[in-house]
Amino acid sequence: MSLSVIIPVYNEIATIKIVLERVLATGLATEILLVDDGSTDGTRDLLIGLDGHQGIRVILHPKNRGKGAAVRTGISAATGNVVLIQDADLEYDPCDFPALLKPIQEGKADVVYGSRFMGGPHRVTMFWHLLANQLLTLTTNLLYNSILSDMETGYKAFRREVLENIKLRANRFDFEPEFTAKILKQKARIFEVPISFNPRDYADGKKIKFLDAFAALWALIKYRFMD
Repeated sequence: MSLSVIIPVYNEIATIKIVLERVLATGLATEILLVDDGSTDGTRDLLIGLDGHQGIRVILHPKNRGKGAAVRTGISAATGNVVLIQDADLEYDPCDFPALLKPIQEGKADVVYGSRFMGGPHRVTMFWHLLANQLLTLTTNLLYNSILSDMETGYKAFRREVLENIKLRANRFDFEPEFTAKILKQKARIFEVPISFNPRDYADGKKIKFLDAFAALWALIKYRFMD
């Protein structure tokens, strides 16, 4: 298995080096694609200096386009037969890589979701975000006849070939519902595994807002009835 780890980055000067060290420490990544989405806090210069070292490839967006656009850029550039998406903000821990990859390695899954709601250790915070996530997951299960526990998770691993016939368009945080909707319509084999989760709040630089839930809801409805 060759593994491409995609890390979308936007103004993460305080955390990106730690995340990168943890990804490298797993020893599992064949390549690491750092996609800078127009950072203005010094992150961009830091990443440029890392390009070409230890399997790291740096891709620069000329301006900020959104997380979904950065992830799509990474997917299009990935060469591994398995792709894993890793956020740059320390909410997700690369120590969970083996659990995410195991169902794919065993031939049981095409896509694996790291679920924040299956009993893994997590920081206790932000009730309204939890409620929004659960409502969006419930909507997903009703619309697509699935039994996911965490549709909005940012921790996903998948065989790259499952996206060969899927066109992804989302530029912002609606990437998660679009990806999920199209994967479910494709009848891909999806596994969920418990992960640890250390959510940050707005004071720590959290970027997703409560209003993004409405964009996610619209995406779920739209892609249920459209290609």
